[in-house]
Amino acid sequence: MYLTRFRANIARADARRLFGSPHLLHGAVSMSFPRPPGRDGAGPRVLWRLDHDASHQTSLFIVSPDRPDLTHLVEQAGWPASDVPGWDTYDYGAFLGGLNQGDVWGFRLTANPVHHVRLPGQPEGARTKRLAHRTPKHQTTWLLERQQSAGFEVLPKPPERQLAQEGDEHQLAVRDYRPLRFRRQPREQRAEDVRITRVTFDGRLRITDPELLRRTLTHGLGKAKAYGCGLMTLAPVR
Repeated sequence: MYLTRFRANIARADARRLFGSPHLLHGAVSMSFPRPPGRDGAGPRVLWRLDHDASHQTSLFIVSPDRPDLTHLVEQAGWPASDVPGWDTYDYGAFLGGLNQGDVWGFRLTANPVHHVRLPGQPEGARTKRLAHRTPKHQTTWLLERQQSAGFEVLPKPPERQLAQEGDEHQLAVRDYRPLRFRRQPREQRAEDVRITRVTFDGRLRITDPELLRRTLTHGLGKAKAYGCGLMTLAPVR
Protein backbone atom coordinates (compact mmCIF):
# COMPACT_ATOMS: atom_id res chain seq x y z
CA MET A 1 0.00 0.00 0.00
CA TYR A 2 1.08 3.57 -0.72
CA LEU A 3 0.12 7.00 0.58
CA THR A 4 0.69 9.88 -1.82
CA ARG A 5 0.40 13.65 -1.45
CA PHE A 6 0.16 15.88 -4.53
CA ARG A 7 0.41 19.66 -4.22
CA ALA A 8 -1.96 21.52 -6.53
CA ASN A 9 -1.24 24.85 -8.19
CA ILE A 10 -4.70 26.36 -8.00
CA ALA A 11 -3.45 29.58 -9.63
CA ARG A 12 -3.78 27.69 -12.92
CA ALA A 13 -7.16 27.63 -14.63
CA ASP A 14 -6.77 23.96 -15.58
CA ALA A 15 -6.14 23.09 -11.94
CA ARG A 16 -9.25 24.92 -10.76
CA ARG A 17 -11.32 23.18 -13.41
CA LEU A 18 -9.91 19.75 -12.56
CA PHE A 19 -10.08 20.08 -8.78
CA GLY A 20 -13.55 21.58 -8.98
CA SER A 21 -15.02 18.46 -10.60
CA PRO A 22 -15.15 15.18 -8.65
CA HIS A 23 -15.84 13.34 -11.91
CA LEU A 24 -12.80 14.77 -13.72
CA LEU A 25 -10.55 14.26 -10.72
CA HIS A 26 -11.73 10.68 -10.32
CA GLY A 27 -10.67 10.07 -13.93
CA ALA A 28 -7.31 11.76 -13.41
CA VAL A 29 -6.60 9.67 -10.31
CA SER A 30 -7.59 6.47 -12.10
CA MET A 31 -5.20 7.29 -14.96
CA SER A 32 -2.32 7.40 -12.47
CA PHE A 33 -2.13 3.59 -12.60
CA PRO A 34 -1.30 1.32 -15.56
CA ARG A 35 -3.96 -1.14 -14.43
CA PRO A 36 -7.53 0.00 -13.67
CA PRO A 37 -8.03 0.19 -9.90
CA GLY A 38 -10.21 -2.58 -8.47
CA ARG A 39 -13.65 -1.63 -7.17
CA ASP A 40 -15.19 -5.02 -6.41
CA GLY A 41 -14.53 -4.80 -2.67
CA ALA A 42 -12.35 -7.91 -2.68
CA GLY A 43 -9.19 -5.96 -1.85
CA PRO A 44 -7.87 -2.48 -1.09
CA ARG A 45 -9.03 0.17 -3.52
CA VAL A 46 -7.83 3.56 -4.63
CA LEU A 47 -9.08 6.29 -2.29
CA TRP A 48 -8.52 10.02 -2.62
CA ARG A 49 -9.30 13.22 -0.75
CA LEU A 50 -8.81 16.95 -1.21
CA ASP A 51 -7.45 18.93 1.74
CA HIS A 52 -7.25 22.71 2.11
CA ASP A 53 -4.96 24.03 4.84
CA ALA A 54 -4.79 27.38 6.63
CA SER A 55 -2.31 28.76 4.08
CA HIS A 56 -4.77 28.05 1.25
CA GLN A 57 -2.64 25.18 -0.06
CA THR A 58 -4.69 22.48 -1.81
CA SER A 59 -3.38 18.93 -1.55
CA LEU A 60 -4.61 15.71 -3.10
CA PHE A 61 -4.10 12.62 -0.93
CA ILE A 62 -4.25 9.16 -2.50
CA VAL A 63 -4.13 5.75 -0.82
CA SER A 64 -3.57 2.93 -3.30
CA PRO A 65 -2.36 -0.67 -3.63
CA ASP A 66 0.07 0.37 -6.40
CA ARG A 67 2.47 3.31 -6.64
CA PRO A 68 0.89 6.10 -8.74
CA ASP A 69 2.53 8.15 -11.48
CA LEU A 70 1.14 11.69 -11.30
CA THR A 71 3.17 13.21 -14.13
CA HIS A 72 -0.01 14.14 -16.00
CA LEU A 73 -1.33 15.96 -12.92
CA VAL A 74 1.90 17.94 -12.57
CA GLU A 75 1.62 19.00 -16.21
CA GLN A 76 -2.02 20.01 -15.87
CA ALA A 77 -2.36 21.22 -12.29
CA GLY A 78 1.11 21.53 -10.76
CA TRP A 79 4.45 23.25 -11.43
CA PRO A 80 5.90 21.34 -14.43
CA ALA A 81 8.94 23.64 -14.75
CA SER A 82 9.93 23.35 -11.10
CA ASP A 83 12.87 21.29 -9.88
CA VAL A 84 10.83 20.34 -6.79
CA PRO A 85 8.96 17.02 -7.17
CA GLY A 86 5.25 17.48 -7.67
CA TRP A 87 4.26 14.69 -5.29
CA ASP A 88 5.56 12.47 -2.52
CA THR A 89 4.74 8.77 -2.16
CA TYR A 90 5.33 6.80 1.02
CA ASP A 91 5.27 3.11 1.89
CA TYR A 92 1.96 2.87 3.75
CA GLY A 93 2.27 -0.82 4.58
CA ALA A 94 4.88 -0.34 7.29
CA PHE A 95 2.74 2.31 8.96
CA LEU A 96 -0.38 0.14 8.84
CA GLY A 97 1.51 -2.80 10.28
CA GLY A 98 2.59 -0.74 13.27
CA LEU A 99 -0.93 0.13 14.45
CA ASN A 100 -1.76 -1.35 17.86
CA GLN A 101 -4.84 -1.67 20.01
CA GLY A 102 -5.16 1.22 22.43
CA ASP A 103 -3.05 3.65 20.38
CA VAL A 104 -4.41 7.20 20.21
CA TRP A 105 -4.26 9.17 16.97
CA GLY A 106 -5.62 12.31 15.45
CA PHE A 107 -7.68 11.62 12.35
CA ARG A 108 -9.27 13.28 9.36
CA LEU A 109 -12.05 11.73 7.31
CA THR A 110 -13.94 13.18 4.37
CA ALA A 111 -17.13 11.19 3.95
CA ASN A 112 -20.62 11.15 2.47
CA PRO A 113 -22.95 10.67 5.46
CA VAL A 114 -26.27 9.35 4.18
CA HIS A 115 -29.34 7.52 5.41
CA HIS A 116 -32.21 5.70 3.73
CA VAL A 117 -35.81 6.80 4.15
CA ARG A 118 -39.16 5.64 2.88
CA LEU A 119 -41.11 8.49 1.35
CA PRO A 120 -44.60 9.31 2.69
CA GLY A 121 -47.25 7.08 1.15
CA GLN A 122 -44.87 4.35 0.07
CA PRO A 123 -45.89 0.81 1.03
CA GLU A 124 -43.79 -1.49 3.21
CA GLY A 125 -41.07 -3.13 1.17
CA ALA A 126 -40.87 -0.27 -1.32
CA ARG A 127 -37.44 0.91 -2.36
CA THR A 128 -36.03 3.52 0.00
CA LYS A 129 -34.39 6.78 -1.03
CA ARG A 130 -30.84 7.69 -0.08
CA LEU A 131 -30.61 11.16 1.46
CA ALA A 132 -27.72 13.13 2.89
CA HIS A 133 -27.47 14.02 6.56
CA ARG A 134 -27.55 17.80 6.67
CA THR A 135 -26.78 18.76 10.28
CA PRO A 136 -23.56 18.28 12.28
CA LYS A 137 -25.54 16.36 14.93
CA HIS A 138 -26.79 13.76 12.46
CA GLN A 139 -23.44 13.65 10.64
CA THR A 140 -21.70 12.98 13.95
CA THR A 141 -24.21 10.24 14.78
CA TRP A 142 -23.54 8.67 11.38
CA LEU A 143 -19.83 8.39 12.18
CA LEU A 144 -20.31 7.18 15.76
CA GLU A 145 -22.64 4.42 14.57
CA ARG A 146 -19.82 3.07 12.38
CA GLN A 147 -16.85 3.43 14.67
CA GLN A 148 -17.05 -0.02 16.26
CA SER A 149 -17.19 -1.89 12.96
CA ALA A 150 -14.40 0.38 11.64
CA GLY A 151 -11.98 -0.55 14.43
CA PHE A 152 -11.86 2.65 16.50
CA GLU A 153 -13.66 4.80 19.02
CA VAL A 154 -13.79 8.58 18.93
CA LEU A 155 -12.40 9.86 22.23
CA PRO A 156 -14.77 11.61 24.62
CA LYS A 157 -14.00 15.08 25.84
CA PRO A 158 -12.81 15.49 29.43
CA PRO A 159 -15.82 15.81 31.80
CA GLU A 160 -15.17 19.50 32.49
CA ARG A 161 -15.26 20.30 28.77
CA GLN A 162 -18.44 18.28 28.30
CA LEU A 163 -20.14 20.41 30.94
CA ALA A 164 -18.93 23.61 29.30
CA GLN A 165 -20.15 22.51 25.86
CA GLU A 166 -23.39 20.65 26.51
CA GLY A 167 -24.36 18.21 23.78
CA ASP A 168 -20.83 18.06 22.36
CA GLU A 169 -19.35 15.01 24.09
CA HIS A 170 -16.62 13.85 21.69
CA GLN A 171 -13.27 15.16 20.50
CA LEU A 172 -14.68 15.65 17.04
CA ALA A 173 -15.24 18.61 14.73
CA VAL A 174 -17.48 18.56 11.65
CA ARG A 175 -16.67 21.06 8.92
CA ASP A 176 -16.75 21.78 5.19
CA TYR A 177 -20.32 20.63 4.59
CA ARG A 178 -20.46 20.73 0.81
CA PRO A 179 -23.37 19.55 -1.40
CA LEU A 180 -22.06 18.68 -4.87
CA ARG A 181 -23.92 18.15 -8.13
CA PHE A 182 -22.23 17.09 -11.35
CA ARG A 183 -22.56 14.82 -14.38
CA ARG A 184 -20.64 11.69 -15.28
CA GLN A 185 -21.32 12.09 -19.00
CA PRO A 186 -21.51 15.05 -21.40
CA ARG A 187 -24.77 16.94 -21.17
CA GLU A 188 -25.85 16.01 -24.68
CA GLN A 189 -26.16 12.39 -23.52
CA ARG A 190 -28.77 13.50 -20.96
CA ALA A 191 -27.20 11.55 -18.14
CA GLU A 192 -28.64 12.05 -14.67
CA ASP A 193 -26.82 14.36 -12.29
CA VAL A 194 -24.77 12.84 -9.50
CA ARG A 195 -25.57 14.38 -6.11
CA ILE A 196 -23.35 13.80 -3.09
CA THR A 197 -22.60 15.67 0.10
CA ARG A 198 -19.02 15.82 1.36
CA VAL A 199 -18.29 16.45 5.03
CA THR A 200 -14.91 16.48 6.77
CA PHE A 201 -14.44 15.13 10.29
CA ASP A 202 -11.40 16.05 12.39
CA GLY A 203 -10.92 14.39 15.76
CA ARG A 204 -9.07 11.98 18.00
CA LEU A 205 -9.58 8.24 18.14
CA ARG A 206 -8.42 5.19 20.05
CA ILE A 207 -7.78 1.97 18.13
CA THR A 208 -10.06 -0.84 19.31
CA ASP A 209 -9.32 -3.38 16.57
CA PRO A 210 -6.16 -2.82 14.48
CA GLU A 211 -7.22 -5.23 11.73
CA LEU A 212 -10.59 -3.56 11.25
CA LEU A 213 -8.97 -0.13 11.25
CA ARG A 214 -6.44 -1.23 8.62
CA ARG A 215 -9.37 -2.28 6.45
CA THR A 216 -11.06 1.07 7.02
CA LEU A 217 -7.89 2.95 6.03
CA THR A 218 -7.42 0.91 2.83
CA HIS A 219 -11.04 0.22 1.77
CA GLY A 220 -12.66 3.49 2.84
CA LEU A 221 -15.68 4.36 4.97
CA GLY A 222 -19.12 5.11 3.58
CA LYS A 223 -20.37 5.83 0.06
CA ALA A 224 -19.11 7.87 -2.92
CA LYS A 225 -15.50 6.67 -2.61
CA ALA A 226 -14.89 7.31 -6.32
CA TYR A 227 -15.67 10.99 -5.78
CA GLY A 228 -13.33 11.91 -2.95
CA CYS A 229 -15.14 10.40 0.03
CA GLY A 230 -14.20 7.62 2.43
CA LEU A 231 -10.48 8.27 2.95
CA MET A 232 -9.41 8.43 6.59
CA THR A 233 -5.85 9.38 7.52
CA LEU A 234 -4.13 9.38 10.90
CA ALA A 235 -1.68 11.84 12.44
CA PRO A 236 0.27 11.84 15.73
CA VAL A 237 -1.50 13.56 18.61
CA ARG A 238 0.34 16.68 19.69
